[in-house]
Amino acid sequence: MKLGEVAYFTERVAAMTDFYRRLLGVEPVARSETMAIFFTDETRIFIHDKYVPQDGELPPEDHHAFTVENVDAICKQLTEHGLMLEIPPQDFYWGRSAYLRDPDGHQIEITQQENDLPGRRTSHAG
Repeated sequence: MKLGEVAYFTERVAAMTDFYRRLLGVEPVARSETMAIFFTDETRIFIHDKYVPQDGELPPEDHHAFTVENVDAICKQLTEHGLMLEIPPQDFYWGRSAYLRDPDGHQIEITQQENDLPGRRTSHAG
């Protein structure tokens, strides 16, 4: 497992983008009025505007995403170790992911590595 993404949902996309641009000393690799994506080593910092989720959409919640080779196999191991999945593995438009929470209630995403998902992009947009 490796940290693949730190996601921030905010009403201040421009200010957050400017902060991380200054902090990291680089421009975002993707940017619009509603989002920005930075890379630092292998970790993506994803800034997205808050939105009202529609039916079936995940709520706009800050989270950390860990990339793995096989989401289903890792989630099976996690449940065998007594962890409870909030959202079991399923396909989203960015790839295959599952969600759980740490003891403080922070959302954790387990997502499949891009090279294991032919024809899919792993970049979130919401």
